[in-house]
Amino acid sequence: MGVLRLPDGCLDAAPAVAKAPAPPLPLSGRLGLWVAEIDPLTLAPVRAVATNPDSVFPLASTYKQAVLWAVLKQFDAGTLTPTERFNVTRDNQSLGSYPFDGTTIKDLSVRMIQKSDNTATDILHRRVGLQNVQAVADDLGLCHTRLILPTRDWWVAQSGLSDTYNGTTRWAGARGPDRAKLAAQIDTDARKYRADYLQRKLDDYFETKYAPNDDLRAHNLSTPYELGTLLASEFLNSGLSPRAQKWQREVMAQGFGRSALKVQQRGNVAWFGGKGGNGWGILTYSGYVQTKDGRHLVYAFMQHGADQSYTMPNTRRAFAWINAGIDAVLGVKPGDQVKAHTP
Repeated sequence: MGVLRLPDGCLDAAPAVAKAPAPPLPLSGRLGLWVAEIDPLTLAPVRAVATNPDSVFPLASTYKQAVLWAVLKQFDAGTLTPTERFNVTRDNQSLGSYPFDGTTIKDLSVRMIQKSDNTATDILHRRVGLQNVQAVADDLGLCHTRLILPTRDWWVAQSGLSDTYNGTTRWAGARGPDRAKLAAQIDTDARKYRADYLQRKLDDYFETKYAPNDDLRAHNLSTPYELGTLLASEFLNSGLSPRAQKWQREVMAQGFGRSALKVQQRGNVAWFGGKGGNGWGILTYSGYVQTKDGRHLVYAFMQHGADQSYTMPNTRRAFAWINAGIDAVLGVKPGDQVKAHTP
C-alpha cells in the first residue's frame, strides 16, 4: 500500500507513527520532525517517528531541491540544455553571493545546492517557470506545500515592496490558477528592485516590524510529512531518465548533512542527498539516505520562531535530534552506538 490520497487528490495527513524522541539538546521555537524508513516500491513509510508532522513551516533554502527536479524534468523533455548560459543582471540578482556571468545551467544547479546560491536558484526557477516548480508538489498531492516563489519574491513581499502582495488577502490561501496568477504578479513586482535596496528594506523590516506569522504568508512552505513524501518521490520515483538521475544525484550529494549523520560516522551510508536552509529564526534540514544494508531513509527537520535570529549555530542541535530519530527508526540502541565506534 502506498501513500494515501484524499478524495480531492491531496495527500492525507501523516499516518499514526511513534512520537519522535525528545531533542537531545535544547531547541527553541516551533519544531517539526519526520524521519522514516521508506519502502522503495510503494514509497510508504515502513517505520517512522514524528513530531508535529502535519504542521506548516517555512522552508527557506530547502525548497531549492524542487527547482533542481523541475530543471531535470525539462532537461528530459528537451526544453533546456545543461550548457545554456546566463548572466547576472539587476533584474535577476537576489541576496547574497552570486555566480559569474556566463554560468551554465549545470553549474548553476551545483551552486544552488552546494552553496545555496539565491541568484542561481532564481535564474533556474524563472527559466523553468514558477508553476513548473510548484507542480513538483502539486503532482504529488502536497496541498500544504508552496514552492512557487523565487527567493527574491518572498523577501520583496515580506519587506512590504510588492503592491500585489500588499493589496490582496487571497495570497496565503490561493491555489491553482489563482496562486499562479498572483505569483507571477509578485514576481514582476520583485524584479523592479536592486538587490542592495531590497537588503536595506529587509534589514529594516527585521529590526523594526518582524512577526513570525509573516513568514507563513510570504515564504515557500511545507510540513515535515509532506516534505518527507517529496524526498521519497524525488530520490526513489523521480520519473527521470538515467542521464537526468545521474545529474540529480551528483548535485544533491553535494548538499549539506552527510558528515553530520551518525549513520555516516558508522560507515553505513551508500548514498546521501540533502539540503538545508536558514532564515530569521528559521532552520530546516532534509535528506535521503540509502544505507549499505539496503534501507532507504528520509528526514525533514523544521524550526520556526527560534530565539536566535541567526540559526546556523543550531545545526549541531538539529542533527542531534535528526540522529536520534534515525536511530529510533533503525532500532539502534545506545550500546549499539558504542560498538559501532569501536575499532
